[in-house]
Parts: sequence; structure tokens; C-alpha cells
Amino acid sequence: MKKQAFNPYLPSWEYIPDGEPYVFGDRVYVYGSHDFYNGAVFCMGDYMGWSAPVDDLGNWRCEGAIYPRNEDPLNKDGHMCLYAPDVTQGPDGRYYLYYALDKVSAISVAVCDTPAGKFEFYGYVHYPDGTRLGDGENDEFQFDPGVLTEGDTTYLYTGFCGQWDKSRHGAMVTVLDKDMLTIREAPRFVVPGCQYSKGTGFEGHAYFEAASIRKRGDTYYFVYSSEKMHELCYAYSKSPVEGFKYGGVIVSNNDLGIDSYKPADMPVAAGGNNHGSIVEIEGQWYIFYHRQTNNTWYSRQGCAEPIYFDENGQIRQVEMTSCGLNGCVLEGEGTYPAYLACNLYAPGSLPMVGYHMQPHIMQDGRDGDEEEGYVGRIINGTVIGFKYFDLKDVKGIGVTVRGYTNGVFEVRTALDGEVLAEIKTGNSNVWVEHTAQCDLPDGKHALYLTFNGGGDNGALKSIRFIK
Repeated sequence: MKKQAFNPYLPSWEYIPDGEPYVFGDRVYVYGSHDFYNGAVFCMGDYMGWSAPVDDLGNWRCEGAIYPRNEDPLNKDGHMCLYAPDVTQGPDGRYYLYYALDKVSAISVAVCDTPAGKFEFYGYVHYPDGTRLGDGENDEFQFDPGVLTEGDTTYLYTGFCGQWDKSRHGAMVTVLDKDMLTIREAPRFVVPGCQYSKGTGFEGHAYFEAASIRKRGDTYYFVYSSEKMHELCYAYSKSPVEGFKYGGVIVSNNDLGIDSYKPADMPVAAGGNNHGSIVEIEGQWYIFYHRQTNNTWYSRQGCAEPIYFDENGQIRQVEMTSCGLNGCVLEGEGTYPAYLACNLYAPGSLPMVGYHMQPHIMQDGRDGDEEEGYVGRIINGTVIGFKYFDLKDVKGIGVTVRGYTNGVFEVRTALDGEVLAEIKTGNSNVWVEHTAQCDLPDGKHALYLTFNGGGDNGALKSIRFIK
């Protein structure tokens, strides 16, 4: 890498969840919805484009607004939000953007000659008689499109299955003709929702939303958000339209299920809904997903982790980290912003976002202000974790904090490890750095800070390794 990459991979003031990553040419493009900081609901913004060189995944470029919400004829007054999109390259070489608005059962399509946009409205997915998909007599609700094009055929995956809704059966695939709009084969179900998962192998991890499809070798991987919401699972098949079997969990945005550094049933972040997919970049596969910030469901940020396939093509669940797309651990020197924390919780925190005394990633200013994020609402017992660093000859740690709190940050390299240093802090309404001497062990390690003290409005801006 020419520049270190982090999680989240975009600037801390940008909120692009539901990321669908693709390599087009020598760049990786991520297409997602667009949340606002302090947003009132999901997906309030226009679609934004972001891309990075395939050999420099820490160097992201904003392509600007690639598709405005009022471009769709159904939404000229802009009263509907643009939900999670997906993109595929059609047989004509153009790029097609598939998306759903938040109040209608239809799949809209926009098109552009380049992957960076700007996209223009193209039409609605429809039956040969002109009836829109979603309006057919037997159609179920259309939501979260995922698309894959092979030759003159495009496979469109959709669906939303609430946990108690028996009218929704699962994820569907619809086969489209080469015009990218006309239905060649009507929807059929490929992965069940929880009301219909008994006896299928998907029990406990049935389809909820976030349909996404990729192909690796001769195997199709259907990535989706399960009924648990915080996890992205996958199903696999040799056919794009049938025979999908449950594969497992790829990632969870509160790390439930991971038992390598903690008990499997212990959440170490405030989770929430999840959406993303897998992509191969320069020979390495990654899972793109999102995390919740600002202690709300509505300000989500994109993250990514490397994944690995075993000899049978199966994927083992990976843990959340701060280094993500970096390709290796982060350098154990210099200063790092606190918003890179991948573990963040306090005693009594819930596994899902929204608990009122929960520490969280936040920022100053309003949405769009290029203000660097930080960890806020630090209370007694808060644990802030960063993973992983290549430590060598580190002799001390500095923390830059503010807020009316008094206490100490205990420094560890494992959640249950020994305390290597205590950094004393005090009341301040401006950012102040506090330091402590400590000899951190050399090698690949996490860094955990545990706050013990009074107050409930503490904030951490950054950490610094002292040589």
C-alpha cells in the first residue's frame, strides 16, 4: 500500500453504508446509500461515488453526487429516500445502477457510460407486458436489489422479510433480458426468510434483507443480512437461480460469534443492521460491511476486512479490525484518530445501537462538515479497542481527551490482559493530551483503553505511540 488504509475506509465525516464494491479497470468503486450525520432516517442523501486505486486502498477519491434522488420520475419532489443500490456492467459495456425507493415496490434502473457516474434514469424492471416488477399479481415486495450480469443475461436478487411477516417468503431471483429491464424469467425464491426456514439449513440465519451476489470460480455466493441483522451471511450454489445452501457468517458488526479474543456471545460494539458484499482486489478477497455511529441507526459508515476461502470454498467469520483494507497491521508509531476504534462498549451496553448511556463514535459540527470523528460519551468502565498494530520499542502512550471527567485510562494489549500503564486525565473543555510511560510488547498486538472514573461526557480524540 502507498498509504495506510483504515476502518472506516472513507473520511470519518462521510456516511456511506450498504457498500457494494467492484473493480472496474484499475480502480475499486463502492456504491452505497447515503446517510447523514444526525440523520432522522436511513438513506437521506443522494448517491455519492467513491473510488480508490487497486494498489492504494487508503487513498479514496470522491466522485461527487452520481445520482440525485429526484432523478427518478416517481420521486420528482424528492419525498422518498434512495435505498441501497447495486451496479453491474451490461452487455453493451455501459454501467447500470439498480435501486429501490423507500415507499414503492419497484426496482428502478439508471445508466452511465462510466463507472464513476453521473447516472441518468433508464427505466423500471418490468414484465414483457409492461407491468412493473412488484406490481404483478403474485409479486412480493421489491427491495435491496443485487445484480450480476453474465453475457446477455442479468440476475436480479431482491427481497425483504420481517421476522413476523408470513407474507414474505425470502430472497428472490429474477432473470432479465439483455435490455437490462425486461423480465425473461419470473421471480423464484432462492433463500428463505425466517418464517419458512425450518428444515432448510438456514435456521437462525434466514434471509432478512441486503441481497448481494458475486461469483468466484464456478460458485455463486449470495451475501445477505440475516434475521439477526448485525451479521452478513452467505449461501452458495453452482447455479445462480437454485440450489443455494447456507454457508455461514462472514462478519458481524458487533463481533458476536467471534471467540478468538473473547467469548463468542460477548458483543464488543453497538451493532445494528448490516449490508455489504465481497470483492477480489489484487488477488485478495474482502468483505465490505457497515457500522453504526452516533448511537443511532441512521449514521452508518463503511468498513471492510480481508476474508479467506478454505479448500472447499467456505468462508470463516472474520473479526472487526481498525486496519481493514490495509493488507497488514498498522504501524506502531505516530498518532491515530480515535474513530478507528473497532471495539467500543461499556458495562450494561446492549448488543444493538440505541442504549442511552452507550459510548459511541461522533463528530463536531453538522453533516457534511469535514470534522474528524472521535469517541464520545465515555463513562466508567468504557472499553475502547484498536486492532492491530506492529509494535516495536514503544515506551509510552498518549491520549488526547476532553470533557468533565476525572479518572484513568488503563492500557492493555488484550481484553483480559494485565494493565501495562495508567494514564491519568482531568476536567477540560478543550482537547488536552495526557501521557504515561509503558513498555508495550513488540509484535502484532491490539491496544485497549479502559476508562475508570467519574463523569459521563468524556471524549477521546486520538492515541499516540511514544518511542
